[in-house]
Amino acid sequence: MIIRSKAPLRLGLAGGGTDVSPYSDMFGGYVLNATINLAAYCTIEPLDTPVMQVNAADASVKAVVPVGQPSGARLIDGVYARIVKDFGPVPSAGFAITTYNDAPAGSGLGTSSTMVVCIIKCFAEWMGLPLGDYELARLAYEIERKDLALAGGKQDQYAAAFGGFNFMEFLPSDMVIVNPLRVKPWIVAELEGSMVLYFTGRSREGAHIIAEQQKAAREGSETAIEAMHRIKQSTIEMKLALLRGDMAAFATILGLAWEEKKKMADAITNPMIQEAFDVAMSAGAISGKVSGAGGGGFMMFMVNPTRRVEVIEALQALPGKVVPFQFTEKGAVAWKL
Repeated sequence: MIIRSKAPLRLGLAGGGTDVSPYSDMFGGYVLNATINLAAYCTIEPLDTPVMQVNAADASVKAVVPVGQPSGARLIDGVYARIVKDFGPVPSAGFAITTYNDAPAGSGLGTSSTMVVCIIKCFAEWMGLPLGDYELARLAYEIERKDLALAGGKQDQYAAAFGGFNFMEFLPSDMVIVNPLRVKPWIVAELEGSMVLYFTGRSREGAHIIAEQQKAAREGSETAIEAMHRIKQSTIEMKLALLRGDMAAFATILGLAWEEKKKMADAITNPMIQEAFDVAMSAGAISGKVSGAGGGGFMMFMVNPTRRVEVIEALQALPGKVVPFQFTEKGAVAWKL
C-alpha cells in the first residue's frame, strides 16, 4: 500500500500580518487569500522494519532512523510526534516518507504550513483519522506554532486545508472563521489574466520580519498598528472588489495595502524588491506586492491584460523568473494506491 497527499500553496492577496498574534488577539484580523496550482506533496509507504526512512526534498534531508527518533526533518518529526501523541501508533512497524514542494521554502506562498497540512493529511488517510478541514488546519497550526515554536500566522494552514478563495477572520483564543467566496468563473479568469507572478530567485527567512511585527504590536507602535488597521480594512474592500470583478479597484487596493505593509517592519522591502517594482511599473504594471512576510520570495503584479506581455518581458531581464499559475478550488487531498 502507498498513501499520497497533496495540498495547494496560496497567494496572500490582502490582510497578511493581521493573522499574527498578538495583533489578531488584540484587534482581530482579516485575510483574503487564494490557492494556486503549485503544491506540497507527501508519500508514505509502510515498512516491516521499525525504521523511518525520510526523503524530505523540501528540507534537503535524507535519513534512516529508528521509529520515533529525530530525523532532522523538522516538519515530519513534529507531525509524527503529534500524531502518535493524539491518535496512537501508526499501523506498521515502520514507514518511508517522501515530501517535496513546487516552490522553495521562504517563497512567501505558505510552503512550510502547507507541507505540515499535507503530511497530516497523509497520516490521516493512512490511519483513518476523522479530520475535517477545520480540525486539519487547527492541528497543523498547533504543531507548527506551538509544538515546534516556528514563527508565523494562521492563514496558511487554513488556506491549504480549505482551498479556493477565502475571506478569513482571526479572533482571540486562536479562533478562526473561514468564509469561502463564490467567485464567478469569468472573474477568476480576468484576475489570472491581470496578474503576473514573479519569483525573485531569493528565498527569505520570514521569522525575523514576523518577530518585528509582533514586537511592534506588543509595544503599541502607533505607526505599525495603524498600518495593520488599514491593511485589515483593505481586506474587506478587496473582497468586495473581487466579488464585483472590479479589477481597477482590486489593483488600487493591492498597491495601497503594500505601502501600508512596508510600515510594519523594516525588512519587508529591500533594493532587490524595489528594483523589480520599478521595472514592472515602468513596463506598464498598475500595482504590486510581495506575497507573504516580505523580504524576498514571490511578488505579484496587477496589469492590464493588454500590457501583460510587456511586463513579463521586462521582468524576465532580471535575475528572477515569471511563474505561470492558475487559481484552484480544492484544498488538501489524500488517497491510497
